[in-house]
This record gives sequence, structure tokens and C-alpha cells, in this order.
Amino acid sequence: MESWIILSIAAAAFQTLRFMLQKHLSMGALSAGGATLARFFYSAPFVVALVFGYLTLQGVAWPEYSGRFWIYAVAGGLSQILATWCVVALFAERNFAVGITFKKTEVVQTALVGLVILGDRITAAGLGAITLGLAGVLILSETPGLTGRWWRRFANRAALLGLASGAFFAVSAVGYRGATLEIASADPLLRAGLSLAVVTVMQALALSLWLMWREPGQVGRVIAARRTAVWMGLTGMAGSLCWFTAFTLQNAAYVFAVGQVEVIFSLIASVLFFGERITRREGWGIALITLSVIAVVALR
Repeated sequence: MESWIILSIAAAAFQTLRFMLQKHLSMGALSAGGATLARFFYSAPFVVALVFGYLTLQGVAWPEYSGRFWIYAVAGGLSQILATWCVVALFAERNFAVGITFKKTEVVQTALVGLVILGDRITAAGLGAITLGLAGVLILSETPGLTGRWWRRFANRAALLGLASGAFFAVSAVGYRGATLEIASADPLLRAGLSLAVVTVMQALALSLWLMWREPGQVGRVIAARRTAVWMGLTGMAGSLCWFTAFTLQNAAYVFAVGQVEVIFSLIASVLFFGERITRREGWGIALITLSVIAVVALR
């Protein structure tokens, strides 16, 4: 089995653990912004220490990188902040597994963005796969118990947050892959680690300043929640390092395709840890989206 496949599966597992911790913290201890900050705030020290330790052990200097590295890194970092914020906010709207499945529309959206920005053509079979995913999104976006005009059942906060998170994660993946490729090194782990360190530090600083301005006291709550949040930082670091390294080895769309195992992991977490039940409608929606994102990558 190729290393990027193993890394993608490991990244999905670590990411599921991190989202579980973020949902736990966002259910009372922290706001959506605070839970998002905790992910970066407690990852940054570990990532920086890991990178400098790796450089020391390998006996190599900090490699050179182009000016485009910063464009990719900033775009990817900002998109990831917004994507994570959307996912955490989504947890308050729907259950854990459905929230993660909404997020996984990132693969479908990557195909659409590629068509608009890069001119990548979509075959008839590929268009059919995207339509299948759209059907799954519509099924998931119908909020149980909501009555009234038909459009209110689909045009709701949960659907918008889920689709937005997928779009932002798609942009961040492309940005991170671009950043790793701008570093002058043949070592994929070094390129991934350096990119991750720079991005995570920027994210922690930027989001801390934002919350100090918009949500006074939230940064203090993030520090107070350190006993739980530190584990979120560790799992976040491990997951991101796996994603970044996989991006240096393979196209982001294929990495995301393998990462769909996160849907299975989230279902297990939803039932075993949060005591949530998956309805038949939600099960069909999850199945359709999962089939769709796999088909899009296979048929594009």
C-alpha cells in the first residue's frame, strides 16, 4: 500500500478524534470561535518543537522557499480557520456524523472549483456523480420537525454551514499542497512540517487577536480548558502532519477521496461516544454523499 494512502487514513482518524474533542468543548465550555482557536493554540507549540527537533536530528538548515509560499500558506491557513469554525458551529445544529458528512462535500466542491478556475472538464459520468451528491445534501439539509414553505426545509443554517465548510476545506487543501511544493527540499516530511509550523503559528496568532477583539474573555477560557484542549492540539497536529505529508506526495483530490473513511469513523463516534441516533433519512444522505465523492474522483 502506498504511503500517501496510509497517511490519508491516519489523518482521517486523527481528525475525527479532534472534532470529537471540539464538539465536546463547544457544547458549553467554549464558543465556536474558542473551540476553533483551541485547535491551533495547542497545536502550535508541539509543531514548532517537532520541526526544530527534526531539523536538528537531520543536521540540515532551514530550506529556501519562494514568495508564492506565503500566498499559498496564508490562503490555506485562513480558509482552514473559516472551515473549522463552520464545522464547530454546525455541531450545534445537527449530530456529529451528519456534520462530518456535510464537511465531506469538499471533494465534490473541489471538482466544481477545478472546472471554473482551471478549466478541468467533467464527464457525463462525473456530472452524474455530482448530482448524486447534491441529492444527498438535500436529504441531509431537511431539518426534522421544520414545517412551512418547502424552501425553508432546505435553505437552513445547517446546510449553509456544511457547504461552506466543504468549500473552505477544499481551498485550504489546494493552498497547503501549493505551499509544500514551494519549499526547496526533497524530504516530504520536512516540507510538510515546515509548512504546518508556519501556518499553525499564523493561525493561532491571528485568531487570538480576533477573539480578543470580538469575544473578550474567550482566549482566557481556551487557556482554562487546557486539560482537554491540549489533546485536541496533539490530535490536530498529528492529523495535519499526515494531511500535509500526503499532499506533498499526491494530488489533494485523491488524498480527500481516501479520507472519506472519516465518515465511517464519525458514525462510530456519533453512536458510541455521543449516544446519537442516525435516522434512516440521514443514513441515506450519508450513503449518497459518500458514493458521490468516491465516484467523482474515480470518474473525473
